[in-house]
Amino acid sequence: MGPRIPVSVPTVGPAEQRAVGEAIAGGWIAPAGPDLRRFEAALAERTGRARAVAVASGTAALHLQLLAAGVGPGDRVICPTLTFVATLNAISQTGATPVLVDADDTGNLEPELVDAAFAHPARVGGPITAVLPVDVYGKVADHDRLGAIAARHGAQLLVDAAESLGATRAGRPAGSQGRAAAVSFNGNKIITASAGGAVLTDDEELADRVLFLSTQAREDVPHYLHREHGFNYRLSNVLAALGLAQLGRLDEFLAARRAHRERYRALCERVPGLRILGGDDAGDNCWLTALVLDSGIAAGELGDELGRHGIETRRLFTPLHVQPLCADPSRFPRLVDGTAERLFATTLVVPSSPASSPREIDEVCDRIEMSLTGSRDRRREGALTA
Repeated sequence: MGPRIPVSVPTVGPAEQRAVGEAIAGGWIAPAGPDLRRFEAALAERTGRARAVAVASGTAALHLQLLAAGVGPGDRVICPTLTFVATLNAISQTGATPVLVDADDTGNLEPELVDAAFAHPARVGGPITAVLPVDVYGKVADHDRLGAIAARHGAQLLVDAAESLGATRAGRPAGSQGRAAAVSFNGNKIITASAGGAVLTDDEELADRVLFLSTQAREDVPHYLHREHGFNYRLSNVLAALGLAQLGRLDEFLAARRAHRERYRALCERVPGLRILGGDDAGDNCWLTALVLDSGIAAGELGDELGRHGIETRRLFTPLHVQPLCADPSRFPRLVDGTAERLFATTLVVPSSPASSPREIDEVCDRIEMSLTGSRDRRREGALTA
């Protein structure tokens, strides 16, 4: 059996069932189809982009946008060390070298360290050709500043917006920043197509290149003709129908997650030494709420306690530079200052799904408060008797 109160699960209903049923009844099961075209058009409109190309996963979208932007062997791409491994994998799959850079206190890429990587290329193995920031847990990174740093050094900004659909920064929607951005429709994201992702861009040539590569690089001729390697990365029409129905509910999902966030923020106001990763909620899509424990209590200890009551939690991403995969700094150069490791040790992701009721989130808050208050009391008693 799964947890009683999960971190994040899909929320589907009659609209999704109807959309998928109509796609199947209409015979549009293969990758091409009207729902796929409508989904891409709706995504482009929602994110303020000229084009959206829907593909099989968020990782595929990252991989394709890097390839279409010309990233390949010999290039070095800045990658946050505080992210899911998919960001790094996509860079590595192009033959480029990921350069792991630390986070700021919001969990997003630290611009000052990015600037330092450009200013001192010997520290990271050579010149940087691209920057790939991640909008961690739905908070849009400072892409204006990061883009300006990259442009000053002749590099391009490409964005991993897998977690931030529906968020904004400075009045601009997530996914609208950079030469291109990748979003994800994995099952735990703010909307889902069961799987899938998309590349968002205003660059028509880049979008056409992504589309070409995603369909096995087949030339536009009456017979099968291929001049280069491609990939079977196109999203199916049936999944696009599901994604389109979910996109129509995005504002509903945003409101539910923001309401949960307000409950957690009220908890932080009551409990000393507890705060929400990312700071204020301005523009945040509140996809997942991550609580930072500045009180000295281990995140894992609190997670275990909540788990005993059927409440699912998740640790923050393990920093890439301490993963066994990245143990060799000659293959994975890094510029880190300890922030990501500190956040990993002290941060816990808590239930944030629209599928959870307000009463369930209140229960989570009560359990956290009781656990943290009890731990403080036990430490105080130990200090007095020592």
